[in-house]
Amino acid sequence: MTKRASDVSASPPRRRSKYTLAPLVLIAANVVLFALFFVWPAVIGLVYSFTNYTGVGTFQFIGLDNYHNLFGDSTFYDALTRTLLYAVLFVPLNFVVSLLAANLVVSKHAKGGSVARVIFFIPWLLSPIVVGVLWRWMFGENFGLVNYVIEKFGGGAVPWQSNADLSLLVVVMAAAWAWTGFTMLLFIAAIKNVPVSYYEAASLDGAGPWRQFFSITLPSIAPTSFIVILLNTINAMKEYPVFVALNNGGPGTSNNLLVQYIYETGFKRGQIGYASAASFVLMLILMAVAIIQLIANRRLENR
Repeated sequence: MTKRASDVSASPPRRRSKYTLAPLVLIAANVVLFALFFVWPAVIGLVYSFTNYTGVGTFQFIGLDNYHNLFGDSTFYDALTRTLLYAVLFVPLNFVVSLLAANLVVSKHAKGGSVARVIFFIPWLLSPIVVGVLWRWMFGENFGLVNYVIEKFGGGAVPWQSNADLSLLVVVMAAAWAWTGFTMLLFIAAIKNVPVSYYEAASLDGAGPWRQFFSITLPSIAPTSFIVILLNTINAMKEYPVFVALNNGGPGTSNNLLVQYIYETGFKRGQIGYASAASFVLMLILMAVAIIQLIANRRLENR
């Protein structure tokens, strides 16, 4: 009996070790990749931000000079202001269009919902470069489809590319069009999880579609809305390829966003240390945005 008891007591540890090692082995690959492609470049970038490194040769530590010069750089502030304006325009537009599309697709009165999902989702599958080229063909001043139609109806050509505000607006619409499919799928999943009994009870109380939408749908999908706003804000603050493909941040440098400013400073002017400092300022801004949104979301959940 004593031997059997010892055998029984010895077998569980072998099972635990087997099922403990398997997850560690699977996670190890991700940990190595995360350390190699995120932690190590981040550490190197942080070190460079305190140096005068130009991309070649050796470098010298110059303390906080890069950050001091950055906060006195009017070009940096222009790029930061334009980036914030782009995010303020893009996030609400994408949110409203995606939520409207999701409601239309899941509506019991809608026909062809599956086909509509595919059509809305196709732009998200396109490369941002392709998106930019397509919208440049549509909104080109001399050869664009939109100006051609306007002129056919007797209007004048609109300066979609040479006017800075219109040029930014075209990029906002192009990016919102490209991201609508992905965001719409998130909203569709959230709306389908809302219990049907809520709507049935609201109908019995005489609530119309708009009342049900604002009193049931919107509060029920609040966690998804928070994720959408957070992802879209981070995406907008890091936008680069659509701008480059559509108007290259133009006209001139009026629509250069922060990422484009960092790229040109680091790789075209050879100021890697200075560009690294700007990158860390952008990272701090994104962290602040994420923390603020997390705090706001928790307060809403605790109400």
